[in-house]
Amino acid sequence: MTDLAVRELPLFPLPDVVLFPQEVLPLHIFEHRYRMMLKTVLDSDRRFGVVRWDPERKAMAEIGCCAEILQCQTQADDRSNLVTMGQQRFRVLNIVRQAPFMVALVSWLEDEPVNVDLDPLAGEVRQALQDVVDLSSKLLGHKTLLPDDLPELPRELSFWVGGHLGGAVADHQQQLLEMTSTGERLQLEFDLLDHTRRQLAARTVLQDTFRDIEQ
Repeated sequence: MTDLAVRELPLFPLPDVVLFPQEVLPLHIFEHRYRMMLKTVLDSDRRFGVVRWDPERKAMAEIGCCAEILQCQTQADDRSNLVTMGQQRFRVLNIVRQAPFMVALVSWLEDEPVNVDLDPLAGEVRQALQDVVDLSSKLLGHKTLLPDDLPELPRELSFWVGGHLGGAVADHQQQLLEMTSTGERLQLEFDLLDHTRRQLAARTVLQDTFRDIEQ
């Protein structure tokens, strides 16, 4: 479901970066056009759009995520270090202007209403995530822990997984961001995590086998 409300939003295309709602994104602003964008954004509502730029295809994604500036430190040379957080997702309707920085007309993008209980699926995703972390810790030889504040709600959990995991999940980040079904997003994440879990489990067996042989 897409909110019919539209607005103009400055855009910050970033190579291979996909921002999800509630994800923290640090940024370093140094190009002149983005310094101008930053000044404009700070004088308004401190929000701009982050969209993935594909360097190979030389193309910008149609779906991005609005970033809100939480902290801004500007240095003497006018470069700035930002801490931003993802807010609503949006669809780029059309580019209003390209200079001095890109501005687009966007509409907000929301997940469709949920008519089924997604808690069991969310639980499976959480377990697969824990297994991947535990197996990775065993293979790497150092303990890794999931955060204590891992989201409980299915939609927020699906965004967290999309924004924080590498490997197979990272290759599907833009697809996950664009999905408007919480259930389908969780299902894809479970499939990706389960595949990773199986691969890591097989590597763990090999590692244990070689260790036994060496002993």
